[in-house]
Amino acid sequence: MTNNYEENILKGVRDSSYSLESSLELLQKDIVQLHAPRYQSMRRDVIGCTQEMDFILWPRNDIEKIVCLLFSRWKGSDEPYRPVLAKFEFHHGDYEKHLLHVLSRNDKTGIVLNNPNQSVFLFIDRQHLQTPKSKATILKLCSICLYLPQEQLTHWAVGTIEDHLRPYMPE
Repeated sequence: MTNNYEENILKGVRDSSYSLESSLELLQKDIVQLHAPRYQSMRRDVIGCTQEMDFILWPRNDIEKIVCLLFSRWKGSDEPYRPVLAKFEFHHGDYEKHLLHVLSRNDKTGIVLNNPNQSVFLFIDRQHLQTPKSKATILKLCSICLYLPQEQLTHWAVGTIEDHLRPYMPE
């Protein structure tokens, strides 16, 4: 685990975002960290290229949950990527509780939120927008980190990438 993320996890303990016990358990696992500061849509109906993550999380109420799908294959293999049998979800109610706590603090950067089972970490930046009448605060997603035990990288689910993306595609 890189020192930067270890420090951020322990900072969450100091800020009472999560417990020391759960953080120590996370730090002691043989964990693979998959950091995603950029993304590219896999939807066939969306034209675009790889871009920086720049997504407003708050204020808004139109997101049910954040779902991350992970695909892997053996290094050097020409086989297609296969879906990893792991669940990476962060429900709106869970991250909104964290965001409301964050709003009461003065951190501008280095804000890290985690889902209850500590498999998804969201890195958030606070930004202030000045309007003629008032000042608004927004919280933007700037990076995602997925955590899973290394041995799970080769626990593959049945089906293809397209099969797993289909529920998230428009009709």
